[in-house]
Amino acid sequence: MAGSEIFVTGGTGYLGRHLIPRLLERGHRVRALVHPGSKRKLAPGAEMVAGDALNPSYTEKIPPCDTFVHLASVSHPSPAQAKEFRSVDLAATRVAIAAALAAEVRNFIYVSVAHPAPVKKAYQKIRAECEEAIRASGLNATILRPWYVLGPGHRWPYLTVPLYWLMYLLPATRDMARRLGLVTVNEVTGAMTNAIETPCFGVRTFRVVDIRSAGSDTARGR
Repeated sequence: MAGSEIFVTGGTGYLGRHLIPRLLERGHRVRALVHPGSKRKLAPGAEMVAGDALNPSYTEKIPPCDTFVHLASVSHPSPAQAKEFRSVDLAATRVAIAAALAAEVRNFIYVSVAHPAPVKKAYQKIRAECEEAIRASGLNATILRPWYVLGPGHRWPYLTVPLYWLMYLLPATRDMARRLGLVTVNEVTGAMTNAIETPCFGVRTFRVVDIRSAGSDTARGR
């Protein structure tokens, strides 16, 4: 689907800043919802749509597009932000779903989180509610469920790699190790690109193993 029209929320966030240049390099046209004060963070070549992810009025600014990528969320989530997960993440997702439906978007991409897991309970709960809202909407959608995304500024989890190897070796913890495996920002943005270029009917879920596979396929040019 080279040359697709793509609309992105959260385009100046961590994943957005890595995804948009990749899409532009592959010949897609990208428009991103951006607070005016964050304009300088938007990748060169992307078109800015000024607005707020929590304000439904941006729906009127969405031009015809093939794919809606929803990345707007609370940055650096922690247990102390439980209220923000509902007032920001869930609220912004509901607005994005309504906007995508109004614009008759054919493909919706959402980054959730791996679950179940022993930590991040409040974060997982809200992301699960967001997933349910997407499923209930009738949109064709791909939901990605990474656990922790490695990349520039996100490198401390490399310290846990030995623990993951041990968990893989033990039958009792092997499934958890696979579900909560670490993925790189290149793998996640590659998987999102794959989902954009190979849209589905209905709702599909990319778990950690799928993110790695789809991201690798994109890197190989498939």
